[in-house]
Amino acid sequence: MIAALPLAMVQCFGAFLGLLAYIGSAQYRTLFRNQYGAVAKSHQLPLRLWTATAESGKLFLDSLWIWHNSKKALKLTEVQNWELVEAAINEGHGLVMLTPHLGGFEIIPRVLAQHFPATILYRPSRQDWLNEVVETGRAYPNMQFVPTNLNGVRQMTRALTRGEAIGILPDQVPSGGEGVWVPFFGRPAYTTPLPARLANRNNTPVIMFTAKRKSLGKGWLVQAVRLEKLSEDSAIAATQINQALEQAILKAPEQFIWAYNRYKHPTGAEFPPSN
Repeated sequence: MIAALPLAMVQCFGAFLGLLAYIGSAQYRTLFRNQYGAVAKSHQLPLRLWTATAESGKLFLDSLWIWHNSKKALKLTEVQNWELVEAAINEGHGLVMLTPHLGGFEIIPRVLAQHFPATILYRPSRQDWLNEVVETGRAYPNMQFVPTNLNGVRQMTRALTRGEAIGILPDQVPSGGEGVWVPFFGRPAYTTPLPARLANRNNTPVIMFTAKRKSLGKGWLVQAVRLEKLSEDSAIAATQINQALEQAILKAPEQFIWAYNRYKHPTGAEFPPSN
């Protein structure tokens, strides 16, 4: 039903749902306000709380619309710095693409899949029905989704060996034992160093992508920034990734998914360092 509607209408409905979630859930409201408010204050940004909550709702419905209207979505997508991406893939060592939960991030793999194969790492949901919805919706030619386990990492390694692209969500909290505690907007956050480990195997370039939402119903602006070589040291590499992630988020802070607990302590992980 959502896919059948015009994008502008879908985004209006998404904005309403975002505001409804913020008003209706104290837990959601507290987490959202604390995380977004702290970043706005520390970077002296205007606190556009209602705009940010509305944009979060748009993010979820944007994803559904993109999954089922790929051709329309691609026509509404403006891509900047594409020559940077082509130059990286032409080096012949594959490409590690980092795509934070910001704006219409689901369009990014589809943009890349127009030009070369992409293998995307994702965390399966505990609900089988939700997995089926997500896997069916995300399916697209030239794209393969692999779970966050050893087999998934092996498949991504093979993709890089073939000179293809792989995608990782760098703002997702990894499972216990798979990350390190490093700063993210000034607070310790459990962060995956996996992009660095994969990239450093064969000198693979790493690019941070964002898909900033344009005005209502007008689509998205995809931008790419190539990162400096990531360190072999896991803590340093994870810090580099978070610094790049912060810069990406600050391009459109209201469009980031602030309701996600980036600072949670996953089961099995050591405790974060004291401030």
